Amino acid sequence: MKVSPDKIDDAVLALLWLTLHDERRAWKGFDFDVLDRLHQKGLIDDPHGKAKSLVLTDDGLQRAEALFKELFTQSS
Repeated sequence: MKVSPDKIDDAVLALLWLTLHDERRAWKGFDFDVLDRLHQKGLIDDPHGKAKSLVLTDDGLQRAEALFKELFTQSS
């Protein structure tokens, strides 16, 4: 089975939106390889550090919300 890192990144970004607090912070309880890729894509600030949460960029917030709706909501 071939895994798509981009699809994993999308799913993690959507789940980061689920855990948002303080407008743009999210808990960073995900694999650091994924978080590093999201950082390289400009969607989150550097995830390394002592804080238990990370900061989504403006682009990251918009993309995270759109992905959350696409992946996890039902059409009426």
